[in-house]
Formats: sequence, C-alpha cells, structure tokens
Amino acid sequence: MEKKILALLCLFFAGNLFSQENQFKILKTNSTEIVAGASISSASGVVEVSDKDGIFSLDAEDLPGSFQISALGYETLKVNLSASESLQEIYLSPGSENLSEVVVRSTVIPKTLRKVPASVNLVTETDFKRTDATNVLETFNTVPGMYVNQGALNTNKINIRGIGARSQYSTNRIQAYFDGIPLTTAEGELTLDDFDQESLDRIEVIKGPTSSIYGAGLGGSINLYSKQPEREEARLSAKTQFGSFNTQKQVYQASNTTKNSSLFATFTNLTSDGYRDNGNYDRKSALVNGSLKTSENGSLSYLANFTRLKAFIPSSLNEEDLRNNPEKAAFTWGQAQGYESYDKGMLGGSYTHSLFENFSNITSIFLSFRDAYEPRPFDILKEERVSAGVRTKFNLNTQIFELPSEISFGAEYYNEWYETGTFQNLYEDFPGEGSVLGERLSNNEQDRNYANFFAQVNLEFTEKWNLEAGFNINTTNYSLTDLYTQDEVDQTGEYGFDTVFSPRIGTSYEIGEGKNIYASISHGFSTPTVAETLTPEGQINTNLEPETGINYEAGFKGNWLQNKLYTEISVYSIQIDNLLVAQRVGEDQYVGINAGKTNHNGIEFLTNYRFLVGPGISIKPYVNGAFNFFEFDEFVNNDEDFSGNELPGVPKYTLNLGVDIQSESGFEFFGNYRNVGEIPLDDANSGYTDRYSLLNFKAGYTFNVFQDLNLNLYGGVNNALDENYAASIVTNAVGFGGSAPRYYYPGNPRNYFGGLQLNYIF
Repeated sequence: MEKKILALLCLFFAGNLFSQENQFKILKTNSTEIVAGASISSASGVVEVSDKDGIFSLDAEDLPGSFQISALGYETLKVNLSASESLQEIYLSPGSENLSEVVVRSTVIPKTLRKVPASVNLVTETDFKRTDATNVLETFNTVPGMYVNQGALNTNKINIRGIGARSQYSTNRIQAYFDGIPLTTAEGELTLDDFDQESLDRIEVIKGPTSSIYGAGLGGSINLYSKQPEREEARLSAKTQFGSFNTQKQVYQASNTTKNSSLFATFTNLTSDGYRDNGNYDRKSALVNGSLKTSENGSLSYLANFTRLKAFIPSSLNEEDLRNNPEKAAFTWGQAQGYESYDKGMLGGSYTHSLFENFSNITSIFLSFRDAYEPRPFDILKEERVSAGVRTKFNLNTQIFELPSEISFGAEYYNEWYETGTFQNLYEDFPGEGSVLGERLSNNEQDRNYANFFAQVNLEFTEKWNLEAGFNINTTNYSLTDLYTQDEVDQTGEYGFDTVFSPRIGTSYEIGEGKNIYASISHGFSTPTVAETLTPEGQINTNLEPETGINYEAGFKGNWLQNKLYTEISVYSIQIDNLLVAQRVGEDQYVGINAGKTNHNGIEFLTNYRFLVGPGISIKPYVNGAFNFFEFDEFVNNDEDFSGNELPGVPKYTLNLGVDIQSESGFEFFGNYRNVGEIPLDDANSGYTDRYSLLNFKAGYTFNVFQDLNLNLYGGVNNALDENYAASIVTNAVGFGGSAPRYYYPGNPRNYFGGLQLNYIF
C-alpha cells in the first residue's frame, strides 16, 4: 500500500513538473516599451496572446519549439523558445508595411496611425529608396500637403499647408526634432538637408498647428528617428554612388546589436559640381547613435552628429534666364563666388524609466552648436550659435470616470546664444579672386530662451471611440546686445512675448473594422525673429505680435480589401491672424510687420494598394495629392490691398502617381510621376510659374556574394521628361537698378545616377 501511495505522489509531482508554465515578456527593440496583444503561434495555430504587461506563458511540454510572434505595428518574428525558470524577454522591431497600424511616436501619447485624430504622414524606408539619396527633403514632395522649394542641395525651404511659403530662403514656422533633440533654432529657422536618409529609420510629419505638443510650430512638426539595428548582429556597410554633374556620394556604416545594447555609426561624404555655375557642393557628416538597457525598468539612448559644409550659391534668376540660360549663376553671386560654410554639431541623451507600474518618464538633455561663414555680394556674414536644453515627459496609464485613460505631461526649456556680424565684401576691388573680407559693418549678440509646459489626456470611451485633449503654455524672451560702436545706432534691448496658451482637442471613432473617422481643433503660433523685430532705424519694435492660427480638421483613415488597400482623406481650414510680413527695404534688409490674416483651406488624400503577383513579388501602386485654396483674408501692405489674393510660394495643387515593385529575389523598381500646379510669385499675384511634371525611375538588384556578404546594384533617372521648370521661387522678389526681378531657381534637367552597396554581417 505504501509503495502505491509513493508511486502516485511521484506521478503527481512529475506531472506538475512537466506542466509548469514558462513565462516570456515581449518588449519593443532596445527599450522598455511593452508589447501587449501579440499573437504567439506554432504550426498548430495561435497558442497564446501577450497580456497588458506583455507577458505570455507556455507549458514546458511545448518547449523547446519554433514559434511566430506577430503584433500590430511590428515586424513578425520567428523564434525558437526553450524552457527556463526565469522570465525571458523577447524583442519585436517596429514595422512599416502596414502603415495604418504603425505606432506613431511623435504624438505625446503613442498610438497607431489609424487611431490618431490628426493628419500624420510617415516617411519610411521604402520612401527613402525611391530617391537618389542626395537630399532627404526630396522624400517630402510625396507627402500630401507638403511642398519643398529646392533651389540647390543647400537652398531648401519647406512649407506645410502653405505655412512658411512666404519665407525668402529658408524654412521657418515648423518645429523639428531628431530623436527628441530640437533642430529648429530658437528663432524658428530649420535646416534638414544636413541629414542623410541612410541614418534614418523613418520620419513622422504632423501637419497643421502642433503647438499643444511642441510649442512654436504654426505649420506643423517633423520628427526624424535614427536607424536602429533590428537583429542581434554586427554589420558593416559601404556604399558609393555617382551621378550627373560629377555628383559623388560615399557612405560607410557600422553597427553592433546585442540583447541589451545597440550602436550605430555612419560617415557620409557628398560632393557635386552642380548643374549651375558657382554650384559646387561638399558636405561631410558623421553620426553615432545607440541605446543601452541599464536595468529591467530603464534604458539610455544617445546621439552625436557633426557636419562640415562648404556650398557655393548660384542664387536666383529672372524669367528670361530661367527659360534660355538656366545653368548660369546670378551675375553678382558669380563674381563674388558667394558660398556658405559651417561646422555644425549636436549631442544628446535620453533616459527612459518605468517609475512604477503604468507610470514612466523620458528625459532628454541636448547641446548643439554652429559656426558659419557666408560671403555674399552685399556683405560677408559670420555667425556663431550655441544652444542647450532639456525636455521631460511623464506618462501615466490610469482610469478617469472609470474609463481607461492615459495622461501625459511635461516641460521643455531651451536657451540659445547667438552672435552675428557682417563685414564689407571687397570682391569688386579684386576681380577674379572672389569674396575678400573688408571692414566690420555690424556686431550683435542675442540671448533667446523659451519654456514649454504641456499636458494631454486620452480617454477611451469605448473600444471604438477615443478622445484626446491637451494644451501647451509657452513663454519666449530674448535680449539683444549691439557690440558695434562705430555708428550712432544702438540696437541693445530686451523683449518678451506675452505667454501663449495653445489648446487642442481631437476625437477618433472606428466606424467599421479597420476604418476610422476623426475630427480635431488645434491652436498654433510662431514668434517673430529678432531681425523681424528691428525697425529700419535699428530699434526693437515692441508692438510686433506672434502669428497665431486655429486649425479645424476632419478626416478618414481606413483599410479595405483585407488590408491590401489603405486610404486617407482630410479636409482642413486654418485661419491665421497677425500675419508676419517680411517687408523688403534693401537688397538684403527686411522689416517685419503684422499685416493681416490668411485663410488656408485644403483637401488632402492618400491611397496605397499592395498585392502579390506570383511567389514573392509585391506590387504597390499609390496615388496622393493636395488641392490648396490659400488666400489673404485681410492684407494691406504699403497702402496696397491684397485681400482676396492667392498666397504666393505654394502650388495650387500637387499630385503623385507611382508604383513600387519588390521581390524576394532581390529585384526592386520604383517609378513616380509628379504634377505640380501654378505658383503665385508675389502678393499682388502679378505672375505665376508654369505648372510642371516630373517623371523619375529607379531600379536595383540585391544578391548574396556569399552567405554573409550581399551586394546591391542600383541606378535611375530623374526628370526623365527633361522638363524646364522652377524648382523654387523667391516670393516678392524685387529688381534693383532697373533689372528684372529674380524670382526663379531652375530645377535640374534630366540627370542620371547609379551606385553599389556592400553589406557584411558578422
């Protein structure tokens, strides 16, 4: 009898031993972000789903075994799992194929793209592959509602929904971040062409006022995210590319990823003689980023970037030269051999920590600098800029009125020191030598700082209906010190703008499986630059106010045909008050005034369709576009009434048609047709550019040289139709000395490129 009882006990404990559960936790790659609702499948089907903490369990009798793990917004992972007494962690990489389910990171509270009650566009790896990779801004021209004026590799300006279109030579009124580090200066100017797409994972663009999240961003925000290695491996990569106009690009990359850390480094050298005279370009840049898991609940990420640029400037042309001699440089710029050069860098680090269950924080600190020298026909400009700041954000998952909710709040502080000086350019006294430094003309020092305090709450009324509301409080101040004492003008002074309160509310509702409608109202603002606040006498105009705007928007995002077809459409209306106008009073002197109101009404749409043709061949046709109805509501300047006129600098419409073909064999083909409508040249609408069409092609093939080494060969043609067109304009250009106004920057004629890339995996 005793032997039988002992045998039964042994069977009981053995059964418990072999049926014990092994626990696994799913996290986002190189972070502490939990992946809930992931499906774990074996050959027999779905066996488990991760819970709200990202945890799932498997019986010991099912291990070891091969499993497939999939979750919305992440790449499917095939993995071999084995038994262990301790909790095992599994990492999933974010995916980009099913765009509607990608988790948007640039909103204060991350959520899938389809459920975000705002117009957000993603620029993914596929979008990067479509271009020749000489200018990352080219990818924005396929984003509905965005338009990039591309005067040269170093002369670009972006407008979003027409905001920023009246800028003369650079981008303003748009906030931008690289891994959470501000790229927009404290004055609101932005340069993105320093960055290479080879260093980027993706870009997220929020269109329309985003001040409730990022402060002074009337046009929207652009968030760049660095490339993160997806697998635990070491990789080396070398790429070389050649193109028309003696354009050459070399890229060298190295990465190493382990379970708890990652390191990614890139060096790029891009040179070109340029299509136009005085168009030589030389840029070298290095970027290092990575992450380190410091504890079970914490991770550290870091970023360092350095750029050295020397780019000559051909400047703009009049209409006759655009049509008959577009390769020439503007006469004075050619004689002075004008150019811009600078050393520029930024450093930053972010620490993410789960303080308690459902309560986390991410804090970033950053430092950036720029040392620039720019000889121009009318003077030589020297600039030095140093910026530093900190941003912290807390997220809390909780319940409000017994509804599942998430609260986010935080603050950002940014300080910028800026010194600028101008000198005589004596190029006319030394013919053929280019620019020669003369006597000093001015020397100013600026100290500018701002602080943002923000908060947002998301309420899940039902599984299908959610509401989000938030606000931002901004304070901006600056001081100006005139260090030049050899004239009678003293520009020294201090100025602070009134505190700006920017609210936002939005809601999204799932009307059918995979189909959402949304609506939102948001407020935005942009402060004047120091240059805009100065009067012709050199005094500070204390009556100048920030531009403010309210955006009303409604739209639809949805999947069709078993998620093969994805569509978006949005309708918006933005009313802007206290319009800041750069009133030209000299060849390079502008005075800012608040001159009226503008209406920005528009329709944007996007459609992607993906289907398989035969084994392993994917075809994705797409179409997107925007119809713009932008006009001055009230605008009187220099006793001229422009009310009712169309806003200059932005096309009436943009349309993109394209197809991407990719196969498992390694072959890729990308074709794009872009049609751009007329662009008003000035406030009076006295002239328009011609509408134009561009046709671009690119093809490539990737194959294994041997097991751990693969080679990618590619080539393409831009502007295959050899269109003569204006790629950028200077709004409200003025002709001096009886000459015709130089509105136009010619686009490149038909041009070719090709290259190869080697990838070695250790």
